[in-house]
Amino acid sequence: MAVGRDIRPVSVAERRRRLAVRHRLAARADTAAGAVTGIIALHGTDPASVYLSVRARTNDVGLAAVDHALYTERALVRMLGMRRTVFVVPAGLVPVIQAACTDQIAERLRRQLTQVVQEAGIAPDAATWLKETGEATARALAARGSATGAELARDEPRLRTQIVAAQDNPYGGAVNLTTRLLTLLSAEGLIVRGRPRGGWTSAQFTWTAAEDQPRPPAAAARAELARRWLLAFGPAARADLQWWTGWTAAQVRQALGQLEVTEVDLDGTPGVMLAADEDQPDAAEPWAALLPALDPTAMGWQMRAWYVGEHAPALFDRSGNIGPTAWWDGRIVGGWAQRRDGEIAVRLLEDVGAEASAAIAAEAQRLRAWIGDDPKTRITPRFRTPLERELSELTG
Repeated sequence: MAVGRDIRPVSVAERRRRLAVRHRLAARADTAAGAVTGIIALHGTDPASVYLSVRARTNDVGLAAVDHALYTERALVRMLGMRRTVFVVPAGLVPVIQAACTDQIAERLRRQLTQVVQEAGIAPDAATWLKETGEATARALAARGSATGAELARDEPRLRTQIVAAQDNPYGGAVNLTTRLLTLLSAEGLIVRGRPRGGWTSAQFTWTAAEDQPRPPAAAARAELARRWLLAFGPAARADLQWWTGWTAAQVRQALGQLEVTEVDLDGTPGVMLAADEDQPDAAEPWAALLPALDPTAMGWQMRAWYVGEHAPALFDRSGNIGPTAWWDGRIVGGWAQRRDGEIAVRLLEDVGAEASAAIAAEAQRLRAWIGDDPKTRITPRFRTPLERELSELTG
């Protein structure tokens, strides 16, 4: 860490300029993989958001091209990652995220599932039973090449074992082991989610065997992920990095301690940036974007006032998930939703002027054309937010 120097001030304007270029919102990419590289990962919890996040960062990349990158070329891979969240990441980054974040998650998931099996009295030695069931499931998947959970359960009957899920929740009850064991195997890097059973908004995925890639040591992986995050989201507060990764404070300190970083002042909040990344970026032309729910830019920081302003109550649900947002020149100025008739309804939450209003309206038309006219394709976020709900109920 740099010492003996004045703390560098970083203005909100500079942070917005960095966001514009590095998140490919002012300088769009040519490919789906190129749209992801600069922001590390796309949130994959909501399948449609993956495609819509790529669309917002490219000019001519359509649905088929995103599918090709995900399921044919496999340049992008869907995996469990930071904060136990499903992400879509560049294939070459999978081992880093696996070692930096997912391995710890997998250890917790196996302990928890072993305890569930033990308490259910399914086998005298729950750990061995679960290990053998997982290995048999992996063999069944290898024999098929790709399969749904239901298909694997036909091949490996132990997947149909009943366990109690969310016992303290009124919506809980007895369920098959299938989903939890497949999630565990994916967290351990043994299997990956493949092509969905349906269209691009479907959440029903097939499974395939994961590519075997050597993993770096955990500490080195955390340092590399922290470096990439600072390039994409920095300068930022340490708390932002801790929130985004799901690491402990000690792990954040250790990761940053392996990097050359500079202390900065984020309008009164202490922050850090890579020492080699101190040059201020040039200002981009004013830009408009309609980003989907859970977009990685909107969810990139824990401290969001510098780009959300006072609009959070309308745009977030009670769990902190953001809905579809309208952006102008580095900040959120409104939200959007798709109506039942297919149109994109936008509401601006502040006066942004004629130029911005026109640019955002043009972006809504572009988004409508990109989605197409199939009446079966309607964008409904998995996590509904107040403004999105209201706009989606509007009629022509």
